[in-house]
Amino acid sequence: MSRRHISAALAALALAVAPVLLPAPAASAAPAASCSSYPNWVAGKSYRAGDIVRYTDGKAYIAEHDNPGYDPVISTWYWDPYNCDGGGGNTPVGNFVVSEAQFNQMFPNRNSFYSYSGLVNALGAYPGFANTGSDTVKKQEAAAFLANVNHETGGLVYVVEQNTANYPTYCDWSQSYGCPAGQAAYYGRGPIQLSWNFNYKAAGDALGIDLLHNPNLVQNDSAVAWKTGLWYWNTQSGPGSMTPHNAMVNQAGFGQTIRSINGSLECDGRNPAQVQSRVDAYQRFAQILGVSPGGNLYC
Repeated sequence: MSRRHISAALAALALAVAPVLLPAPAASAAPAASCSSYPNWVAGKSYRAGDIVRYTDGKAYIAEHDNPGYDPVISTWYWDPYNCDGGGGNTPVGNFVVSEAQFNQMFPNRNSFYSYSGLVNALGAYPGFANTGSDTVKKQEAAAFLANVNHETGGLVYVVEQNTANYPTYCDWSQSYGCPAGQAAYYGRGPIQLSWNFNYKAAGDALGIDLLHNPNLVQNDSAVAWKTGLWYWNTQSGPGSMTPHNAMVNQAGFGQTIRSINGSLECDGRNPAQVQSRVDAYQRFAQILGVSPGGNLYC
């Protein structure tokens, strides 16, 4: 497994299986005849669990938890699609280039926490992901993202960091907001192994989810976990010079995604075995999706 740190500071990350607490069942109510019968969602307005709103896409959502007006499409821990107008309550985000059968082929031994539906539900947070450029580029980006999270999680097996001795080290007390969930609360979680209080703060702010106070959401809610991985992929360059998303969309090559995720510990000959592991997975996933992996695979 790689040992890496998601942001400027680099720290050892070991991964392992830990009990995963699944979220409570979604709140439900009797189906309504028309989505238009519900009030429009208003950003910043307080909602109570059980409230039903009509979103800007015309679909209805029901609050699973009290929240201060988080976006129903982005903050899926707080909101759930609600069946109205005879529909199924789903919120399409376009045709994801990886089918569920291909996803299962890529990850035959995955932890059930890392569900395909959780990934698809997370795509709305970053609609440009695997949805920019030609079909080939879209599939290459999807393969690249999944290859890197494959490496970080042992094939989507590990949800949290293994080495509990590391847990207290991921609190940067120099940050004004401190570590309100506790000094040992910000260990690696999820597909990209989000760690450090400042990364939980930044990811949560971007996603409209209070991860600084509720870091366990990343190990309790599949869609939230996937969103943190997509947050890093689409917005952070880490030790690299570009985001992994831009590396693939602009044809800089898979090697640049490795550099942006863990380049300081793996690239430029530092750990060629780890790089090769990522490249092997990428080539395998690209083949499953029926595309060439392109050039510049190494860093």
